[in-house]
Amino acid sequence: MKFRILLVLLVLGIMASHSVNAHAITCSNLTIKGSYAFTIRGQVLVPDGSSVVITGVAKTTFDGHGNITQLDAVAANGNVAPDWRFSTGTYSVNSDCTGAFTVTNGDAPPIHVLFVIGQSGNTLHAVVIDPGFATTSDAERLVSPSN
Repeated sequence: MKFRILLVLLVLGIMASHSVNAHAITCSNLTIKGSYAFTIRGQVLVPDGSSVVITGVAKTTFDGHGNITQLDAVAANGNVAPDWRFSTGTYSVNSDCTGAFTVTNGDAPPIHVLFVIGQSGNTLHAVVIDPGFATTSDAERLVSPSN
């Protein structure tokens, strides 16, 4: 009997501590302030039924106020542009640590992305939501040598 009571108290204590921790984290635009290294992979589905394999990397910097600058190098079917491509955009973070960003490069159509923040802002998991895209990316925060 004593063992059951101790077991119930232990389970209740664990559940209470998980509940407190689950609600302790809230996010904002400042949560992801800084630069992140993204790995990009997926496909673009072409209207004729074919697809283009996409792989790439990006360095995306979030300013803490909803603005983005980005450098990326993306390969389409193994063909990479000869230099880094510069983009700008905007982002917003929800209190539940989800968010969205849009980046634009010159005359190209904007790219719309949804993301989830992990590791207290040190990682991002993202998906492009534009029609015809089946592309995801993962990112980790870059740490400057002074930190």
